[in-house]
Amino acid sequence: MPSRVFMTDLSAGWKKNVSTKITELFETLDPANYFNPGDLIAVKIHFGERGNTAYIRPQFVRCIIDRLSQLKVKPFLTDTNTLYVGSRAEAQSHLCTAFDNGFTREITGAPVIIADGLRGNNGVEVTVNGSHVKRAHIGSDIHNADGLVVLTHFKGHELSAFGGALKNVGMGCAAREGKLEQHSNISPKVSKKKCIGCGECVVWCRGGAIELHEVRSGRKAEINPENCIGCAECILTCRQKAIQIQWNESVPIFMEKMVEYAAAVLNHKQEKTVFMTFVTNVSPLCDCTPFSDRPIVPDLGILASSDPVAIDQAAVDLVNNSPGNPISCLESALSPGEDKFRSLYPKIDWAHQLAYAERIGLGTRDYVLEKLE
Repeated sequence: MPSRVFMTDLSAGWKKNVSTKITELFETLDPANYFNPGDLIAVKIHFGERGNTAYIRPQFVRCIIDRLSQLKVKPFLTDTNTLYVGSRAEAQSHLCTAFDNGFTREITGAPVIIADGLRGNNGVEVTVNGSHVKRAHIGSDIHNADGLVVLTHFKGHELSAFGGALKNVGMGCAAREGKLEQHSNISPKVSKKKCIGCGECVVWCRGGAIELHEVRSGRKAEINPENCIGCAECILTCRQKAIQIQWNESVPIFMEKMVEYAAAVLNHKQEKTVFMTFVTNVSPLCDCTPFSDRPIVPDLGILASSDPVAIDQAAVDLVNNSPGNPISCLESALSPGEDKFRSLYPKIDWAHQLAYAERIGLGTRDYVLEKLE
């Protein structure tokens, strides 16, 4: 049976503005049927890297928070820290970036909680028994929430070709250890050129995998892969940025791991999760970049569904069926019906993540699009 995906466009007038349309779209999901008074509801969103401007507007988020508050639930905005070292690598910088980008309680109506704690190591192990992931590491405050509202900015992505609801949940809800597990199957490495031999990583390493060795240029840290437990905390600990991720996982396996992580999050919250996807400012790169390039298509609208696979498929179809932006970085596939994401990332089969998610029971690619008047 096809899943229902609801849609509103971004046209507005004197009688109805976009904020009202967002509220009406959210109401089509019947949130009162998902959440109970007093529930702690995690509203998963990407706050945008410092310098990025393509993320969902905080004013739009306020529409959803206000409706949740009317239902007497307790919503909070949340995300997890990044694996790479940027403006959201640990909670202090992450919160400052979120506030600078407008995600304050005064604007959105909800507090911000970084789900995996100060350094990204506040996680919960969840049994998955997938083909690749047996025990997923999920941000504890997302795992412990009573329900989940997933707000996704739909855009391109360097590894999965597009970033949709599945990535927002699978990658975005993982603690630091989980992010490393998805991206790499070997331990981080030390850049001898950048390492100053301070020993902070040695003290911090929980697995006892890092030691200092004397080399010609002085003391340098070295990671023993056999003792590395994959927590990835050393990457953040090193203030010289000398400990680096080895991005060696193949794209199809990365996608499958990401989907299995999404299953770890969603299986714990059956009947307690809804999705809204903003197909606006469809930038060619992830919101993790410190800039936003020109959108590859016009703003197309906002989607809502209880099915993460269906809403991702609908968003892809909307983008691909739209005319491309001729002044964007798209060099081909500018006509309606042509594959915009294959043009951006020719070597990536974006459909693999959707097919795999459907195969393990996360949803269906078969959907009916119902447009609100």
